[in-house]
Amino acid sequence: MTNFLVKRPWTGRIGALLGIMIMALSLRTAVSVVPPLLGELTGELGFTAGTTGLLAMLPPLLFAIFGLLTPVLIRRFGLEKALLAAVVLAVLGQLGRATTEAVWPFLGLTAVVMAGYGIGNVVLPPLVKKYFPDRVGLVTAGYVTMLAVGTAISPQLAVPVAGAANWRVSIGMWASVSFLVLLPWITQFVRDRKDKHDDANPLGAPAHLRAGVASAVPHLRPWRSPVAWGLAIFLAGNSAQTYVYFTWLPPYLSGQGVDAATAGSALAYFAILGLPVSLLVPLWVPRMKNPIIAIGLFALCWATGHLGLYLSPLDGTWLWVTFAGLGQGTFATALLMVNLRSRTTHGSSVLSGFSQGLGYAGAGLVPLMFGTIHDATGTWTASFAMLGGCLAVMMTGAVMINAKRYIEDSAE
Repeated sequence: MTNFLVKRPWTGRIGALLGIMIMALSLRTAVSVVPPLLGELTGELGFTAGTTGLLAMLPPLLFAIFGLLTPVLIRRFGLEKALLAAVVLAVLGQLGRATTEAVWPFLGLTAVVMAGYGIGNVVLPPLVKKYFPDRVGLVTAGYVTMLAVGTAISPQLAVPVAGAANWRVSIGMWASVSFLVLLPWITQFVRDRKDKHDDANPLGAPAHLRAGVASAVPHLRPWRSPVAWGLAIFLAGNSAQTYVYFTWLPPYLSGQGVDAATAGSALAYFAILGLPVSLLVPLWVPRMKNPIIAIGLFALCWATGHLGLYLSPLDGTWLWVTFAGLGQGTFATALLMVNLRSRTTHGSSVLSGFSQGLGYAGAGLVPLMFGTIHDATGTWTASFAMLGGCLAVMMTGAVMINAKRYIEDSAE
């Protein structure tokens, strides 16, 4: 068995690996491609300030709803069928909204897309647990990096593609990436069926690769698990800060006197900084006895970025954005902890759904409040103070997930 791992460590799992990576690449493209095109969408579809705000709320809202629903789907139909549902919803929604002629159908089909991606958010960690229990850190590093690549590349291509063709092509073309997810998984499913003689080991891998497959499915109660609540709180605090930056960094900098092109580049730079930390975290944090040390370093980066942008937005702008961008290591840590704080594939799916469902629900209103508080007070002081509150929430969750305990401890 040891010889199998040394000589053929990826045998029987290449399709799953490619499927996970392409799925991760597709998960944020449909979200981040729209903001650069809002000017054209406003003129052609009739977006208003209200419908633009609703558009910004759809991703966290749908991610929250389907984060909570997806573990039920997984338990009833299995991981692979839940993945298929995610891909179908994402492809149909993206193609549909690229052909719409009015704002409300566009919003409705965007909700369909986000429902698919909400399912995709939840199924990725347990898929890693099921197919790569021996390489959780390495595969997580790969797929979190692909998430960051998708987030950064689609807004960069949005305007050039729209200029060369139109906004419909620019938005609709990402459906092809979602569709590509199916191809490696079809190959994997065919191989799994050939190995169905061993139901507990669908990969035909050695016995010590089966850690991610549970022989019996326990009834887990995440609402009674400190780990589940801690990860949900941690994700809420982290995601709130990230959504504020993606929503408000360009308009905030523009309001301080930064030209629009530079403000847009600052957001792209912020997104790109997710790449190095996405690679680092899953390879570094699993080696730590106390992950809260790494989380504390990333939290310090967030705090430095917040303070710098508030106190001196024009002097040192790129330095402050660099610090905030490196703070995104907390998101990679959250995704990694889904598998570090679960023993089984079922536990990973329950923890993933509960933490992402409640986490995105808690984070969804913060970007709206960030702007509303500014409008009400006439300054950014209270808004940035709210970001400090989000940091405190995140660190509270970090304390709760630091100890080495598992979601399965909540089983009846």
